[in-house]
Amino acid sequence: MKKKFHFKKVTALLLTAVATVGILAGCGSTTKKSSSSKAAYRTVDEIKKDGTLKVGVFSDKAPFGYVDDQGKYQGYDVYFAERIAKDLGVKIEYTAVDPASRVDYVATGKVDLMLANFTVTDERAEKVDFALPYMKVSLGVVSPSSAPIKSEADLKGKTLILAKGTTAETYFTKNDTGANLEKYDQYADAYNALLDGRGDAFSTDNTEVIAWANQNKGFTVGITSLGDVDTIAPAVAKGNKTLLDWINKEITSLADEQFFHADYDATLKDFYGADINPDDLVVEGGKVE
Repeated sequence: MKKKFHFKKVTALLLTAVATVGILAGCGSTTKKSSSSKAAYRTVDEIKKDGTLKVGVFSDKAPFGYVDDQGKYQGYDVYFAERIAKDLGVKIEYTAVDPASRVDYVATGKVDLMLANFTVTDERAEKVDFALPYMKVSLGVVSPSSAPIKSEADLKGKTLILAKGTTAETYFTKNDTGANLEKYDQYADAYNALLDGRGDAFSTDNTEVIAWANQNKGFTVGITSLGDVDTIAPAVAKGNKTLLDWINKEITSLADEQFFHADYDATLKDFYGADINPDDLVVEGGKVE
């Protein structure tokens, strides 16, 4: 056990020792601050040297990013990530993220690249760098077919389920519809709340709720487009120009083979069915039409 000493007077020697420790501590703080100021990202050359690309994706947001029955990542974003890794000549290390953690994971270098159905917004663009878009999106609202929500006015007095850190949360926080906002960290929890009847409707990207409703009998997307038409794009750490430029060049070059239409056919078509025109969602070459 550590003994406790009590001194009535502090000797000059002790004062000198304390002062010395203070100086050393100050030097240590300066060094730590200096090292922490290093950019929290890896360049393309560093990624290639390491042989691994760290990518943030969703694990519970089918058909964009999810884990299948065999424990393998699948989805529209994952299909793109695999092509990026192939063309870079590296392996992929996936990191599952929730909506609210996406900015932080990129900004702090926990992942090199974020491909988690990431909608471009001015607020997010202050903290991360977005590459060219590869998808168009607006908000949608899904609800039970027996009590469909067909307009914002229908939300008054109802419970609207949202996922934290999404554009839907931002929209309905700024635009008061009179709904009670019930928020969840994970998409899976949000959908379970809707399935369990803990809310009257759920809002997120229309690309997702349309697909989900097609796969879940008894639910309908009463509002198919709400708010602005936005874009979805890859994101890298602020200032990581080498990776940003590489991703932009990749997206541009993939237009020649209509890559994202092929991605749509492989990962989204079965979810959307024949009612959706791929051109309403897919962006080729980073050019929104």
